Amino acid sequence: MNDDFAQVYTLRLTVGAHAARHVRRIVRSYLTQWDMPALSDTVELGVTELLANVVRHVPDRRCTVLLARRTGGVRVEVADGCPRYPVRATCVADDAEGGRGLVLLEAVADKWGVAPGPGEGKTVWFECDSG
Repeated sequence: MNDDFAQVYTLRLTVGAHAARHVRRIVRSYLTQWDMPALSDTVELGVTELLANVVRHVPDRRCTVLLARRTGGVRVEVADGCPRYPVRATCVADDAEGGRGLVLLEAVADKWGVAPGPGEGKTVWFECDSG
């Protein structure tokens, strides 16, 4: 994170079946407070996809969600202790129950990526511009 961030909200949690719903409410609340309600649908969709990946691929389901207001938009980071990086699917069957999350994230976010840390884990992040 750098000095570009004006305000930050961090939540550490073990992701369960209803966690995404609660995190979406928190995201919506902060985006409204930060005068960026137009980003709510996009950011809520992105954070839902990243939390779904934690549920599916992180054995202990623990993660840290960071929501940061930045100049011109918002950044979301989901960090976990699992060293396995997500892979963007190149071809997903029409009847597949998963595999579209990063494709969807790429479609709605202005930027996204994966970085090392914390520890041996990773941080998956995305940014949405307000302009």
